[in-house]
Amino acid sequence: MSDSEKGRARAVADLGEGLVLATVEVNAPAERAFRTLTSAEVTHWWVRSGVFDTRKWNGDLRAGGRWSASGVVMGKPYSLEGEFTVVEAPRKLAHTWKSVGSPETSTTVSYRLDEVGNGTRITLHHTGFSMPEVCMNTAIGWETSFDRLAQLLGSEPK
Repeated sequence: MSDSEKGRARAVADLGEGLVLATVEVNAPAERAFRTLTSAEVTHWWVRSGVFDTRKWNGDLRAGGRWSASGVVMGKPYSLEGEFTVVEAPRKLAHTWKSVGSPETSTTVSYRLDEVGNGTRITLHHTGFSMPEVCMNTAIGWETSFDRLAQLLGSEPK
């Protein structure tokens, strides 16, 4: 990937399978990128202007540990929760994901972090969607959030 393409996120949704695949290359080492995925720094990049805004995040970063996030989506409050299932810093992370109070079953988010050149490629699989519209909207959300993540990490001193 050329330097001009680095930082541009891509996400696709397979509506038939109920899955999202997203990727972005960031100008940061894997350890730094992993930290942005697993700390309250989520509130700085897990956003989509005018659609959703993550304002709180907390988590117990270990397999079996719980996490939660909350904020505003389209002017209304939202809360998410889940459990970390894989924590292999700084290369692999997986957790369940569920809207608090939703009758839907949990989905699963997994990340792989690979060193590429002077940065890190983050590859995300988000699986288990039963509603095509939710799957598509989530793909759009991951792409815009990963764009913001790349901007955030690209603006840090090397």
